[in-house]
Amino acid sequence: MPPPSLPHRPSLDALLRSAIGPLERPVRFIGEVLLSAAAALGGRWSFRREDLGRVLADCSARAVTIVLVVNLLVGAILAFVGAVQLAKFGAGIFVADLVGIAVAREMAAIITAVVIAGRTGAAFAAEIATMQANEEVDALEVLGLGAVDFLVLPRVASLLLMMPLLYIFACLAGLVGGMLVAAAMLDISATAYMQRTAEALTWTHLGLGIGKSVTFGALVGMVGCYYGLNAKRNAAGVGVATTGAVVTSIVGIIVLDAIFAICANALDI
Repeated sequence: MPPPSLPHRPSLDALLRSAIGPLERPVRFIGEVLLSAAAALGGRWSFRREDLGRVLADCSARAVTIVLVVNLLVGAILAFVGAVQLAKFGAGIFVADLVGIAVAREMAAIITAVVIAGRTGAAFAAEIATMQANEEVDALEVLGLGAVDFLVLPRVASLLLMMPLLYIFACLAGLVGGMLVAAAMLDISATAYMQRTAEALTWTHLGLGIGKSVTFGALVGMVGCYYGLNAKRNAAGVGVATTGAVVTSIVGIIVLDAIFAICANALDI
């Protein structure tokens, strides 16, 4: 009678491949974007300047209105919550510190990134997914134009350039929103509010916010393009790619912000 066979156990190599397998495509995509960016910095870009200008306008001038409105309301909400609590202790003037630091370090970068993810990142995913469904991406490959060089790089570069500018506008809008609420609820003059804000804010707060905005811009651009390039070639695939791009971008923004917070705390920033 033959001995009973032992159950098959997967090798360590097979386990590692099964664990790393889902990450292979995103990591490869990031590597291709970095190589394309290095080639573009060396003067060997494949995209058209007209396309870059169109994407730049879509990421900046056409997005600034919604960014200003949302951040104005966020600043007003922060000031309202702070004013209600600080007024109990006769420290209403410190609402300027609360709004200024919260907006500069956290809210302006996060809210702007979320707005851009829902607006521009979704547009990137839908546009490239539609091109994928219409086999336009394959046509570019046949012509010798890589999809990463021609489609992805100008979009990622546009967000890298425009997100810090949008962050600055968002900070100004948030401060104005807080000032309006402070003037209405606490009878604080605009001069006193801005003077207190200038004393509370430092270049460290602004530098941290700008660093976050650049990182969030790269994340939103690459996630939107990644989902667009890997979409299924049908109408449903466009919707799935758009939804996946927005959800992944927002989750990634929150995760990156948590990493920034841990690092800033460790560095005592």
